[in-house]
Amino acid sequence: MEERFVFSLIHCYFIALGVIMGGSIIGSIGYLATGDPPLTSVTTVARKLRIWAIVAAIGGTFDAISNFEKGIFQGSTMDIVKQVLLIVTAMGGVQTSILVIEWFTQEDIE
Repeated sequence: MEERFVFSLIHCYFIALGVIMGGSIIGSIGYLATGDPPLTSVTTVARKLRIWAIVAAIGGTFDAISNFEKGIFQGSTMDIVKQVLLIVTAMGGVQTSILVIEWFTQEDIE
């Protein structure tokens, strides 16, 4: 694989990780302001942000769909492979941040 794509994979991983970690911690401030328990709300917000972290990490859904379309209709299988790798990498970043939040809050996120 080309070197630039490897950089994109690394960026994708850490963007997904940051969206979950930052979004759940900062989002729990709203729950704290309304009187809800903050550690429980961190897990609630993290659960709600999973799919959005993946979408944010891959750069939006329309790029992914157009790359899949290009791979299917124009026979460019490398574009499909790259998009799948980006999505899997983003999912890895989400799972890593969920694991860290579970360790921090001592709660299971389903």
